[in-house]
Amino acid sequence: MGTININNLNFRYTQMSDYLFQNVNLNIDETWKLGLVGRNGRGKTTLLKILSGDLPSDNSVNTDMKFYMYPQNVEDPSRLVSDIVTNLSGINIYDMWKIEIEFEKLHLSDDVLERQFDTLSPGEQTKVLLAILFVDERGFQLIDEPTNHLDIQGRQIVSEYLKNKKGFIVVSHDKYFLNEVIDHVISINKADIDTIKGNYDTWETKKNSQDSLEIEQKKHLTSEIKNLNKIATKRKEWAGKSEKQKNKTKGQKDNLDKGFIGHKSAKMMKKSKLLEDRSNKSLEESRELLKNIDVESSLSMNFKKFAQDKSLIHVQNLILKTNKISTPETSFDLNNDDIISLVGRNGIGKTTIFRQIMGISQPFEVHGEIKIKPHLKISYLEQLQKFTGNIEKLAEIKNVDVQLIYSNLRKMGFERESFPMPISQMSLGQQQKIKLAVSFSEESNVYLWDEPLNYLDIITREQIIKMIKNQKPTMIVIDHDLDFINEISNKKIVLG
Repeated sequence: MGTININNLNFRYTQMSDYLFQNVNLNIDETWKLGLVGRNGRGKTTLLKILSGDLPSDNSVNTDMKFYMYPQNVEDPSRLVSDIVTNLSGINIYDMWKIEIEFEKLHLSDDVLERQFDTLSPGEQTKVLLAILFVDERGFQLIDEPTNHLDIQGRQIVSEYLKNKKGFIVVSHDKYFLNEVIDHVISINKADIDTIKGNYDTWETKKNSQDSLEIEQKKHLTSEIKNLNKIATKRKEWAGKSEKQKNKTKGQKDNLDKGFIGHKSAKMMKKSKLLEDRSNKSLEESRELLKNIDVESSLSMNFKKFAQDKSLIHVQNLILKTNKISTPETSFDLNNDDIISLVGRNGIGKTTIFRQIMGISQPFEVHGEIKIKPHLKISYLEQLQKFTGNIEKLAEIKNVDVQLIYSNLRKMGFERESFPMPISQMSLGQQQKIKLAVSFSEESNVYLWDEPLNYLDIITREQIIKMIKNQKPTMIVIDHDLDFINEISNKKIVLG
């Protein structure tokens, strides 16, 4: 039986002052189905890259397992899928039946092999790369965020697919998905890394229980320290007064037992020192608590309700088409206080409709109409937008106060030391938080968010839901997370 042993792993990037991982020890069995969880920026992708050998480990990783990592780098997306399969998997053309078996499990037709990779929908691309990943059953798979860009049906298919596999680590922030496919959890916490047997709910229940216990212990120790310090102070004061009384009576002929006063004073000082030691010990115990508790701060948007209430964005009988594809006919009105969710499978045209509303040029024949109120300020969060430079440069381009962006990022658990880094070198979760922080900071009457939850940790998702419920902004949202859609939306537009 194969194992993966990580012994005293230490790692940090050159631009970091602190270690991302320090003295990490883990033992992983080849048959485990592991979910890797933790807040964005804690090093989930980094750990996968260390295991795969893409980052140095200083001989801290000991195993005879062969690792395969998703997503793979497709250097030329214009090539046929069959060429990409042979290139990435190493199988020969006469062994293509192996990939066809995986395609069938993922509900992909064999015709996909003869298509260009870049003509596939994001969901189809994900399935192709997963099939390539598992074509060698002897490998150990490292899967980084496979549910991003998958529609609801696609997530169910991939979930069923992974249920029948063994020996992998998957990073995902979709609780339902993780509960379906994993039997162990690796948790990258604020202060350490641990492994438990069970699914996400098992881990969350244990963590919440531990957090609650530590909070109670912290309260008890804080109260104990306060009382001990109070008693110790009083005894010191008494001892000091007794010593003064002893000196005062020196040479006087009275009945006061100066020896008794001195003995009592010394005894009090000794007890005071013992109390001080107990207080210091309790203080040390207190410092060891709450190291892994993530504090949720309240987020806020720079939302300004538009002066007019009705039809801020009016879409009537809209169809966008080429000679190959066409969006379904779509109509809706966005009014103040509306949060509309556009719902539909991958590739049906949700993002295309967003881009048309924003006036972005597209090679489509337009039928129907879009009317937008004059002077309406729209904050558009694009699904696949990439940023260059650092956060300060981005703030300058977007004409947004950089301190507002920093404040929102800190509330989402973003480490300050990462602020100066080039955005392109950050994790995808960190990049998504930057997109959101910019959108929060822009003065806006309407928000158009295209898959805002991609790559985000669960705590940040919950923060965003609370913020939307509290501020009730006017929005149109595209997302495949049903819990998110049901929590925030008052209208759903189902396409197709």
